[in-house]
Parts: sequence; structure tokens; C-alpha cells
Amino acid sequence: MTDSKYFTTTKKGEIFELKSELNSDKKEKKREAVKKVIASMTVGKDVSALFPDVVNCMQTDNLELKKLVYLYLMNYAKSNPDMAIMAVNTFVKDCEDPNPLIRALAVRTMGCIRVEKITEYLCEPLRKCLRDEDPYVRKTAAVCVAKLYDINAQLVDDQGFLEQLKELLSDSNPMVVANAVAALSEMNEASITGSPLIEMNSQTINKLLTALNECTEWGQVFILDSLANYSPKDDREAQSICERITPRLAHANAAVVLSAIKVLMKLMEMLPTDSDFVTTLTKKLAPPLVTLLSTEPEVQYVALRNINLIVQKRPDILKHEMKVFFVKYNDPIYVKLEKLDIMIRLASQANIAQVLSELKEYATEVDVDFVRKAVRAIGRCAIKVEQSAERCVSTLLDLIQTKVNYVVQEAIVVIKDIFRKYPNKYESIISLLCENLDTLDEPEARASMIWIIGEYAERIDNADELLESFLEGFHDENTQVQLQLLTAIVKLFLKRPTDTQELVQQVLSLATQDSDNPDLRDRGFIYWRLLSTDPGAAKDVVLAEKPLISEETDLLEPTLLDELVCHISSLASVYHKPPNAFVEGRPGLRKSLPARNENTSASNVPQAAVIPAPQESLIGDLLSMDLTTPAVVPTSVQPPSVDLLASGLDSLLTTSDLPAASSSNTGLLGDIFGFTPTPVSYSPPKQLWLPSENGKGLEIMGTFSRKNGQISMDMTLKNKAMQPMSGFAIQLNKNSFGLTPARPLQVLNPLLPTASYETSLALATTGLVQRMEPITNLQVAIKNNIDVLYYACIIPMNVFFIEDGQMDKRVFLKTWKDIPAENEVQFTLKNVLCNTEAIVLKMSQNNVFTIAKRHVEGQDMLYQSLKLTNGNWVLNELKIQPGNPNITLSLKLLAMEVAQGVFQAYDAILHS
Repeated sequence: MTDSKYFTTTKKGEIFELKSELNSDKKEKKREAVKKVIASMTVGKDVSALFPDVVNCMQTDNLELKKLVYLYLMNYAKSNPDMAIMAVNTFVKDCEDPNPLIRALAVRTMGCIRVEKITEYLCEPLRKCLRDEDPYVRKTAAVCVAKLYDINAQLVDDQGFLEQLKELLSDSNPMVVANAVAALSEMNEASITGSPLIEMNSQTINKLLTALNECTEWGQVFILDSLANYSPKDDREAQSICERITPRLAHANAAVVLSAIKVLMKLMEMLPTDSDFVTTLTKKLAPPLVTLLSTEPEVQYVALRNINLIVQKRPDILKHEMKVFFVKYNDPIYVKLEKLDIMIRLASQANIAQVLSELKEYATEVDVDFVRKAVRAIGRCAIKVEQSAERCVSTLLDLIQTKVNYVVQEAIVVIKDIFRKYPNKYESIISLLCENLDTLDEPEARASMIWIIGEYAERIDNADELLESFLEGFHDENTQVQLQLLTAIVKLFLKRPTDTQELVQQVLSLATQDSDNPDLRDRGFIYWRLLSTDPGAAKDVVLAEKPLISEETDLLEPTLLDELVCHISSLASVYHKPPNAFVEGRPGLRKSLPARNENTSASNVPQAAVIPAPQESLIGDLLSMDLTTPAVVPTSVQPPSVDLLASGLDSLLTTSDLPAASSSNTGLLGDIFGFTPTPVSYSPPKQLWLPSENGKGLEIMGTFSRKNGQISMDMTLKNKAMQPMSGFAIQLNKNSFGLTPARPLQVLNPLLPTASYETSLALATTGLVQRMEPITNLQVAIKNNIDVLYYACIIPMNVFFIEDGQMDKRVFLKTWKDIPAENEVQFTLKNVLCNTEAIVLKMSQNNVFTIAKRHVEGQDMLYQSLKLTNGNWVLNELKIQPGNPNITLSLKLLAMEVAQGVFQAYDAILHS
């Protein structure tokens, strides 16, 4: 009979019956009772009341019963920590049992019981199990170290378990090695500092490679992932590792194959690109990737997302494998779309005929999304492979002749791009496009058609009539169409001013007087002023020559691509986003491929985000800095050359100060009215802190700001209850920065129903301090005549930046050298649309002061300092590359816990 009978009972008074059965003298009855308890626990019933009775059943030789009791303990120990101590003696005793299965079971269960009191007793049994004679016990103990590290990292360090794990990397049993590697990987990811807990060397790597051939498939994945984080000392070692990993490409498990490809992709960066070995390796990478496409659709999709990255990095690998990416009739839509994307990336002059005939076939499918993507793909092929452009245009015209509405609209959108890429080449087809004008109902297609009419207005006799037909329903059009229509009519007027004056006046009036859209209104006013003041300038602006569009606009940014290649076979490679973009609380550590160099040396080792730079080079960097405060307006004065071996440091420190950026930038209003504007510090928009349903009718929205050296809590209180509110008071819990109200809360008394009130509460930093998680978390209690209400909010870190945070240059140099290298953390600020001077200005308005600026290898380096209200200093380095919206921010600080908050403050300020 199966165990399903245990799940069928619904009797009342069952707990009492189970209690008596658990205390029975008969072993069989006890086992049956424990099975019933586990069944009840599995279906969600609370059987925690039986804890002492179940624990009493631990003293047994029956392995099945022991497993069930341990399962119960893992589930309920956290809610009964005091009673869980009762089980400790049995655990310790079981760790010395002659049966290795029981020893392993005991140490595994102790690791799964996340109770602080029990972890103290776990250390000694765990230490013995790590040295156990049985490999099964050792591999279980290795994983238990990672679990203990998650509960208490300091304890693992103090008890020397890291060293024991390192010893297990040399174990004779491959599964023990694999589990030790898995445990270390887990601990590295959970590490706050992000620096590797154990440095890998050539000897350790050799042992891992030896174990690789003999351990299970998931053990191989862990070892390969660990190898991916190792940087060989030279290209000979890299080649040797590649040769030993290559056989894994033939493995049946897709995860092993992708992990092996990840390691090989990274190591190939260190080898000379023209070497025979790299050519051979490139050929070997294609078959396993092709094989992955014959699996089930879900695995195919993951493989395709990874192949997308591989093709962008090394298109040569799959350049002869176009046919495997042709879509099958029974492929799911997500696989079809991904295959289509890769087909376009692999398209070349050699295979374009084959690709086009496939795409034309796809455009007749029934799946609308897929057809649209196929039509767009034809346009992308025309832009990518110039020799095929004429054939692509002909194919698109054939598709337009089908008169299928959504096909026609997509074709017009891509033909607009083809016109941009090949001006004055295919304009003969415009008349055919105009025939389909009445069928266009999608904004993007209408906007594309309007752009074509405006751009080639001189070649279309009735262009004014066509544009006027769009103008009839101007206010009902999408913003994209309105903007394009405005520009097209202005272009038409500049080309044919005599007969279109009335039309341009009509569209300008609609855009500026009758529209609520600020973008449309602003563009209308600019065109109006240009046309009324200087028609010649208007012609130069509106009819200016347009840059040719690129064929690969959807390629990933190179640094992001390099990082994602390092994460092949993980979620990051499926999302095409770095891990810190979707994993909450992950430290800002970034992986990157090593710099490619024909003569690979130790200097090519990729730097992790926590930079253990040698002191000598750090001092050299600082000594060569321009230690003058950068001005907003660049001057032509060249800084004197510095002799680093003589009195270079003194000459740098005695250079005269230039005026600070913030004080020299008074702006246009200052020029006109003769006043200096007060710098405005960043304050985030108000957020909902207390919803009315939680606040018994009181809704609170708020934010924090810093004005004139004073932190303020700015709130809007709204009464959504049916009765007046009065007697308001506020209290803040102990917090990381000692924030406390500097004066009582001022609120309109009484606050009538539906009324709202804006108030600003001044805060001091003289209150009691207690470390919060996250560090800027603030717990608030607010009282009124109805009740005491509680909520929590996050304080933006920049309100703690104080006004005297400008560090002396000498002190900056000394402090930079004194802070240990492991206290440097690196982040990436993405999509920052500010130049260097604007960054200096914005940050100075928020009490982040620039100490020095220098220009190195085509990028600007800014060195800045800030001081927090608790006296902690943070030294910052910004690497700004002209034309690149991503900025590297390095923070050097003693209080590592504020690093994430400072990064978030920078990110918010520079995007404000």
C-alpha cells in the first residue's frame, strides 16, 4: 500500500491522537505516527504543538524514521528555537555514528536548521565531518559550510572552515571537489566585500581539471563556472586549459556545454586571434551549439539567447550554420523570433539570397507578430548587406502588392529606413507607396509615410494635398505622427514656399495654440521663430543633410556584451542584463573579459570591481593628478610638467586655485539681472509613505531634502477619513544616522475631511544611533486623535552630505593612500547625459566637492570628496569617456556599508 493514505484523514482531535501514538512503545506505531505528522505538515497543517514528542523519536536506529524526524525539525526549528536545543545532543551523537549515511544526514540537517543557538554546537561535528573517511560525508559537510556561512559568516572565518574547504579542493574524490567548489562559489556570491575568499592558483586549477572528468554533470557545471573566474598567467596556460575543457563540449547536458563554451570564450580573448589554435577552437564550438537547437523548445530558447551573445562577440563561429536557424512550422513564437534575430546577425553577401527567400516565406505566415518581425528583418538585411539592397526592396514591393494591411504598414516603416541608408536611390517607388496611404492606421507607419512625403516633397506633385489629408484629424493623431507632420509640412514649405504658405500657417497654429503637448508646442514655436526671423537658417536646420543610419543599431554596448559573455549559461545571458540589474541586494561587482593582446602577460588579468591595486601604482596615479579645481569654462593654459622623481608633489600642491565650478557659473539670468542663483540640491519626488487604508484615513506622501545645512522631512498629509484629525505629533525610531525631530510637527489643526496640508519638519542628527537594514531605513510613528500610526521610509543618502566636505589636497592624497585597497568598490552609472563640467556643477550643488581633474587616454578623471553627518569621509573617482553615457564610479571609504547609498545618490543626482 502507498503512503497516500496519510494524506486522506481530516479527523478532529487528530493532534491529541498523534501525540499519544508518538509516545507509544511500539516502533511501528511511532513510525506511522511520524508519517502522519509529516503528511499533515506537507499539506499545510500546523503540527508545531507536537515538537517535543517528535524530537523524542530521534533516538532510533531506523534510518527512515530518523529522516522523517529530521525533516520535521528543519521545518519547525526556527519557530521553536529553545526546544530545538533538545535535539543537539542527538545530532552530535549521530555525527559519530558508524553508518556514513546517518553521519551525513545529521550534519546536513544541522546546516539546514537556521537557528543561531544551534550553529554554536554545529562547529565541532562539522569540523570532524570535513575530515571524515567517507567521501559522501565530506561532500555533504562541504555544502554545510556554505549554509553556515549564510547564517554566520564570521563564525566560518573564525573556525577555520575556509582553510578546510580549500583542502577539500585537493580531495581524491571528484564529487567532494565539486561540492567544495560549489560551496566556495555560493559563499563568494554572498560575500559583502565581493573579493574572492580563496585565490585560485595553477596547482588548484590542475586539481579541478582532473576532477572535471569524473564528477557528475552538475559538479562539472560548478567546476567550469569556477574556472571561468580564473585568469591564466600566460597564453600557454590558457591554451592548456582550453584543450582540457574542449571534451566537455560533447556532453549530453546543455548546462555543461554552455558552461564549457563560457570558459572557452573567455580564454580565447587571451590568445592571439590569428593563431591556428583559435581557428581550430572556433570550428569546434559550432557543432555543440547546433546540437542544442535539436532539444525541447525551452532549452532551445535559452541556447538561442546565449548564441545571440556569442554571435555578436564572435560571428565567425556560426557563419556557415545559417540553415539551423531557419524557422520550423512547429516552433513556438518565442523561438521563432529569436531565430529571426540571429539570422539577421549572420546575414552576409554569401548567404543573403537564401535568407531573403526564407524571410519572404515567413512574411506569408499567419502569426502577425512573426510576420511583422520578418518584414522588418528584410529591411535590416537591406541596410546590413548593401549588395542585396535592390533585391530586398523588390521583395518588400512584392509584399506591399499583397495588400495585407499589417504587412504593408511594416514594409513602409522599413522602406523609410532604407531611404535613410541609400538616399536618392530608390525614390521611384514612392508613387506605389502613396497608393496605400488610406490603409495606414498605425502611428509608426503613418509617421514613416509622412516622413517620406516631407523628405521627397519636391518629387511628389500632390505632396501638399497628401499632407493636408493627414492634417484634417490632427488632434486625434498620435504624438509621433503630429511631430512628423509638423516637420514634413515645414520641409514642404521650405521647398515650395509659394503654394504652401496657408498650409504651414495652419499646422503651426494647430501645434502652438491648440495643442497641450509641450514637445509639439515647443517644436512649433521654434519653427515659427526660425521661419519668421531667418528663413535661410531654417532651411539649413530643417533640410540639413542627415547622417546615414547604421545597420547594427540593436547591438549590445561592447562593455555590456563582454560582461554578459562572462555570464553565459546564467539568467543574465537570457535577460541580456547584468546580474545587478535584476538581483536585489547584489553588490556592484562586474565581470569582464580580459583585454585582448597578442603578447599576453600577467597585466591582462581582468580587474574585479573591488580593486586590489598595488600601493606603488596608486600613489603614482595620485601624484600625476591635476590637483587644481576644474573650472566650468576650459582655459588654454597648460599645466606645468611634473617631475615625479624630484619635487613633483610639492609643485602640484602649490599650484594656484582656480575658482570653483559652482561659483563661476552664474548662468544667463545672472548676466541679465545681476544676481547669483542659489545652488539647488537634489530632492527626490514625493513618494507614498502611508496609504490611507493603513493610516485609518490619513495618507502621507513625502520626501527628504537638504537646504542651508538643514535636513528636512517634507510631507503632504491628506485626510481621507470622514472625521476631522487633530493633535498631530511625530517620533522617529533609533536609526543609522541619529535623525531626530529638531522641533515639533506643525500641522493644520484640525485637518478636515478631504483637506491636505504641506509641512516641512526640520531634523537634527543628535538622536540615538542604531544600525538599520538597509542603512538609510527610517521607522516613523505619527500620532493623532484617532490612533498611533507606523510606517517606514528610505532616506536618500545625499541629504547626509554636509557642507564642509571639501578635503584639503594634501589630506586627500594621504587619505587615499591610507585607505586599504580592498575598501575600493566600483559601480557603473548608466545613461548619464552630462558632460564633465555639468557633473562637477551638479555634484557641488549636493556637497560633493571636486579635488582634482585630469585627462588620461581620452577620458576625464574626476577626484571628489564628501563628508557624511556622522563624520565619515568618502573619496570618489569618476571615469568619464566623451560620447559614452556610462560612467565608472569608484568609491574609497572605511565605512563600506554606505557605498551602495552613495552610488544611488550619484545615480539619482546625475539623472535629475
